[in-house]
Amino acid sequence: IGDVGTLIAFGAIIGRLLIDSGGADQIVDTVLDRTPGPCLPWAMAFIAFVVGIPLFFEVGIVLLIPVVMIVARRARQSLILLGVPALAGLSALHGLVPPHPGPLIAINAVKADLGLTLGLGLLVAVPTVIISGPVAARFMARWVPIEAPEPLGASDQEHDGPRPSFATSIMVVLLPVGLMLLRTIVETLVPEDSDNPAVHAALFVGKPIVALLMTVLVAMYLFGARLGLDADDVSGRVGASLGPIAGILLIVGAGGGFKQTLVDSGIASIIAAWIQQAAVPALLAGWLVAVAVRLATGSATVATITAAGIMAPLASHMSQTGVALLVLAIGAGSVFLSHVNDAGFWLVKEYFGMTVGQTFKTWSLMETILSVVAMVTISLLALALGVF
Repeated sequence: IGDVGTLIAFGAIIGRLLIDSGGADQIVDTVLDRTPGPCLPWAMAFIAFVVGIPLFFEVGIVLLIPVVMIVARRARQSLILLGVPALAGLSALHGLVPPHPGPLIAINAVKADLGLTLGLGLLVAVPTVIISGPVAARFMARWVPIEAPEPLGASDQEHDGPRPSFATSIMVVLLPVGLMLLRTIVETLVPEDSDNPAVHAALFVGKPIVALLMTVLVAMYLFGARLGLDADDVSGRVGASLGPIAGILLIVGAGGGFKQTLVDSGIASIIAAWIQQAAVPALLAGWLVAVAVRLATGSATVATITAAGIMAPLASHMSQTGVALLVLAIGAGSVFLSHVNDAGFWLVKEYFGMTVGQTFKTWSLMETILSVVAMVTISLLALALGVF
């Protein structure tokens, strides 16, 4: 909690300010207004990919699924055809890209470089979302041809008052990503003993906690004071963002304690030694461990925490690039085959109005495709970079 909790809180604040200001609506409306009908599945995947960077998975579903339903009804297209790409975008970012809790925890556990992991995570996420989203949705829409119902809470989606521009909203979403990537580029290209003040400044603002804190301050101004809100209104929105993440922080704390128990008791080292003797590649091993925990517990976050703790002894002997790819492999495994012990399964089922069988044919299958495609992409990257 000490290492990751503050970052999760900052991410929640940014997401809440983005939603309450109408910035998220502005991003959605701008993209949809410029998208022809046949391209709508791709547009929904793109919206989920962008908006999902600062938002937690559950918040992203609550925000985007009513929008998907409205668009599906307006365009007279299948709910599955448009909904699955949005779910794929949210789920891929949830498993692969910080500042989401799972990747942050894995990065901390195996001592990975956050900027490098972020860059590689975005690289892996793009083909993963394309294949598990718009491409797979074309087939799923034939198996589950359901029409969009009236969206839950549709009336709550309208935002009164001035909204930030599309450019402003996108800038705030991408600001922490850009700062953390800048730090990684500077670390890669500039010698460590450089005395250039600009280099030190780039390294400072690229630290995760600094990048997210700066983004929070920028968001408080652009999504608050600049839109005419007074200090009390901004403070109220910031405070309201922290309540919903209490459960996430408790899961992180419990999972972190379990992970540390595995490490301190020596169980993690024993499993790591067995993996080495079995000659299973570290990336594949991390993916398989995460898959096993995911199937048993239903929680992607718990799967990530547990697998990262088990794989930490092996990570100490890997290169920085290898460790970053290990984090992504664990994240890919953590979203494998969502089923009845996963809260996300029931959330998607109820929002889409599907039966259990239909949810397995769409959501569960999409999660499985996403996990496998992400692992294949990570393996190809590892081969290209000489990590295997």
